[in-house]
Formats: sequence, C-alpha cells, structure tokens
Amino acid sequence: MSTNLKSILFVVNSPNFFLSHRLPLAIAAKKAGYEVHIATASGHGVSKIKSKGLIHHSIPFERSGQNIFFDFLTFISLIKLFRSVRPTLIHLVTIKPVIYGGIAARLVGIKSVIAAISGLGTVFIDKSFGGYLRQLFVFTFYRAAFKHRNFAVIFQNLDDKNVFIEKNLVKSDHCHIIRGSGVNLSEYSFIQEPDSIPIIVMASRLLKDKGVFEFVESAKILKKQGLKIIFRLIGESDSENKTSISQKLLKKWQSEDFVELLGYREDIADQYAKANIVCLPSYREGLPKSLIEAAACGRAVVTTDVPGCRDAITPGITGLLCSVKDADNLAITIKTLIDDPNMRREMGRAGRELAQAEFAIEYIVNKHLDLYSRLTK
Repeated sequence: MSTNLKSILFVVNSPNFFLSHRLPLAIAAKKAGYEVHIATASGHGVSKIKSKGLIHHSIPFERSGQNIFFDFLTFISLIKLFRSVRPTLIHLVTIKPVIYGGIAARLVGIKSVIAAISGLGTVFIDKSFGGYLRQLFVFTFYRAAFKHRNFAVIFQNLDDKNVFIEKNLVKSDHCHIIRGSGVNLSEYSFIQEPDSIPIIVMASRLLKDKGVFEFVESAKILKKQGLKIIFRLIGESDSENKTSISQKLLKKWQSEDFVELLGYREDIADQYAKANIVCLPSYREGLPKSLIEAAACGRAVVTTDVPGCRDAITPGITGLLCSVKDADNLAITIKTLIDDPNMRREMGRAGRELAQAEFAIEYIVNKHLDLYSRLTK
C-alpha cells in the first residue's frame, strides 16, 4: 500500500509502449511529488522502467488475443494489484487496460480514474458483420468501465470523442482532448532536408491497417514511371496482431527491391533527417506519434484523410492528405511533393512551428498534470 499522500498507477499492456508513449509523463509525475507505479506485461523493457526509479508490477496482458480465460486472469490480476497498491489515481492506456482496469477500479473503489483512448483500433475499422458484433461487445464493456464517479477520458482527436459520445459510452463533461503523447523537440531537431534523390520514409508497425500495402504499391507505381526516388519502410511485424505483414511477404518485397526494408530502428530522428517526405497511409489513428516526430524534424507529410492522421497535420500547410486505401492517389500525392521541393521545405518549416506550438512534450505533460491535480483534490 502506498505511503505517500498521492500515488499514480499507470496500466499499459506493453512495457515498450509505455516507454515510447508515457515515460516522460511518469517521470514528470514523480518529480511533482507522486509515487509512481507502472503495471505492464513482462518484457525486456521492464528493466528500463525500473532504472528510472519507477515501481513496476507485472500483469498478464495478451494485447490482441481473444482468449476469454486469459483475459479473466488479467482482470483478476488487476483487481489484486489495485487492492494491494491502493493508488490515488489510476491512468489506463490502450483498450484492454481501459476496459478491464476501469471495471476493476470500480469494484475496488479507487478514488480517481483516467482512461486514455489512443485510437479506436482494428475493431472500429472492420466493417464486416463479425466486426459489428465485436463493436457491440466492446461498447458494452466500455460503458461498464466508464461508470466510475470521478473519472476522465482523454481522446487524441475530436472524431474519436464524438464516436464515444454518440454511442452513449461517455458524457461530454468527462471528455478531454490532449493531442498525442508529445515529442522532445531537442531530440527531434529541425535540419534542412538533403538535396539529393528524394527519400520517402514510412515508420510504423508493419500492419495492414497502417497502410503498408498502399505504401509499397505507391513505390511500385512511381518507380515504374521512371522517377529516381527511394522508398524506405521502417518497422517490424507484430506477431500478436492478426493484420501483421507476414515474413514471407516481406522477403518478397525485399527481392522486388521497390522499397528498402530497414526493420526496427530506434534512430527515427536520424532517419527523418535523411528523408525528404514522411508518409503514413493509415486507415485510422488516435494521433500518430510518427507524424508528430516528422513535424518536429521539419519534414513534409503525406497521410490519409482519416481520424487521427488528418489531426496530426495542418492540411495544405504542413502536409498533404490522400484517400485511404488508395495506392494510386497516394502515389499522386507523394509525386506532388517530389515535384515541388519549395513546397516541401515550406511545409517542413510550418511543421516545426506546429510541433513547437502543439506537440512539445512539456506542453503535453503539463496538460496531463493539470488533469491529475483536478481529479485528486
């Protein structure tokens, strides 16, 4: 049980996702006087979490599985953890922590709860009958999770917020918009783009829903037109996600040589500095961190006209929008920026200004800390 007056427990399915998206917030909360606990699945990122002076708890999370018995074990583990730690505030991130953690917090009687909706995920993209049934199932559990008396729901874009209100999942006075998880502007510096063969970069998990197929197909289209360009795909497959790109297909793409496959990289700022255009043709997002980082690096963006992606840019000013699931339109949009270096550079400068005004990590952290203070009075 916590001995401090106020304590926070972050619940995130993956230790690596916590490190990439919530670590600066947890460190800032610790500096502000909170005792900070982190609950994630086990993994190689746990040691780094502990090295930051944060208290870690292992919870059995299966991110994308639908094993009801495993999920029940997760739920029971959260109840036991909440009873043991008794935090003043619980901050739940991603769908399973939000649903199971929200219900568990009600049962245990936790004082304050924040649910962070990082995006609506595959279940909201799937338009099949099975997808519709899964939506009904998920909606039911969201409603149950959001019945806490003292809670807030953080959305990263207005579209997601409106979906939850329209579906009667949450009332508007519990909703807050915080645009993404922020970016450290000192780590993602603004460097003028190279004056060489145009390089187009996509950095993402290698999932169908991220628009990987369209990115590769647009590279084929433009290279077959005779353009001297380089397409680079950064990221790795996700074995726990059913839309992940197979290793067999990755080997095929590698042999075709339309796209350079760089795999998982941690030097994203350096990769963007070497690029001219950053691309993310995703089907739907919360607010993609890759595009926030692109803006900070001063790179023009091409992304899809869907919730989350269009919220990460100022259309026509910091980047261009294309049609979703449309490789031909994506290729045309990319070519517009290839053909106009001056437009690219203007958009890059405007992107850096947008990042400084809206996405700086200090600004995002302070908005969270203000919300923590209000809920734990």
